[in-house]
Amino acid sequence: MSILDRYYRISQIAGLNLELGQDGLISLNLCVISVKNNSLNIEKKITDLGGIEELKKHLPGKSFVAVNISGKGVLNRQIEKTEEIDQQNFTKILPNASFSDFYVQNFASGDQSFISVIRQSEVDKWINQLKTAGYEPLSLSLGPFVSDQIASQLNVYGNELIFNGNIIERNDQLKWTGYQFDPAALSPFALKIENEGIHEKLIIPYAAAFQIALSRNLDLIQARVKAIDDAFNQQLAANKLKVHGLLILSFLFILLLVNFFLFLWLNTVNSKLTEQVSRTTQSTTDVLKLTDQMQRQEDLLKTLGWEEGVDKSVLIDQLASLLPREITWKEVAVDPLDISASRLQKEVVFFGRKIRITGTAEKIIPVNEWMARIKTKHWVKNVQMDSYTYNSELNTGQFIILIDY
Repeated sequence: MSILDRYYRISQIAGLNLELGQDGLISLNLCVISVKNNSLNIEKKITDLGGIEELKKHLPGKSFVAVNISGKGVLNRQIEKTEEIDQQNFTKILPNASFSDFYVQNFASGDQSFISVIRQSEVDKWINQLKTAGYEPLSLSLGPFVSDQIASQLNVYGNELIFNGNIIERNDQLKWTGYQFDPAALSPFALKIENEGIHEKLIIPYAAAFQIALSRNLDLIQARVKAIDDAFNQQLAANKLKVHGLLILSFLFILLLVNFFLFLWLNTVNSKLTEQVSRTTQSTTDVLKLTDQMQRQEDLLKTLGWEEGVDKSVLIDQLASLLPREITWKEVAVDPLDISASRLQKEVVFFGRKIRITGTAEKIIPVNEWMARIKTKHWVKNVQMDSYTYNSELNTGQFIILIDY
């Protein structure tokens, strides 16, 4: 047995016993079990449900179901042990009956075979109802014989096993020697599975679910129904595919992890080599960085208008002291806005080391005189009149003087 077998199994399944009464009524007994790691838990125990519609209230759709049918329509026969039932030996059980019309279950115990048969049409009717309700049947067992799978778990210490009308006789090796049904026969004491109490009507549905959950470890006691067997095998194959897919993903993840650490190691080695190379060019890089830093600082000072610490207020005071009385000073701008350059570069640009003075004078002569006085200052590099416009309405002239310093 593979160590992965426990991951292939059906992890949750509902055992469902359909008791077909002689009066045509049906009673459903439900037991849901789940298996996780090495732990088996009984999730739900419900007896005496009135039909499939009532079952829907307790069991969600798309659940896996291990179906057991007992009561009216199920014929049980005890014969000498036989490995297989075919048309030839089937006539000993039902003379003149067609083997192909029935589903047959062969439970061999010791030197006896307990044969259970039921018409296919009766089974198909119930299976179709379960599928219509959204359930997925994975096995079909007949009568109480599936209980042999869990008999060792019950708190029964004698050879005779009695529950829910079923009377089972066993020898000292706990092999079945006889079976009979008596509706009045009930267990003489409360039954338990390990330490958990269980109603005797739930023995069969629990056993039906148990053998499917642990199918890879048990010889299944069930009737051969091709559609159900195929569904069961497909589900096991799907589980196996999921496990293998997870293993492949895990392997790829580990491979990716190995690649990551390998890349990390190579990156560390590469970093060391890069560090060694960078040491040889560090001096050049430092010089370039220092040059770039100085240039940025110079650009910043230029933008801020530092201009080697020239006190611009002193320059303006000196210009004002030379102003003739005939001139009215309206505006002075130090490093004024360069409109043309601003439009061209699409950002604010100022003239560097330039003063623009705007004022009025009735005549141009005082303006020229003032410009001559300004030129006498040692810090003045150039003085020019940018414009002089005479306004006849105001009887005065408007001028603009530009000074480079």
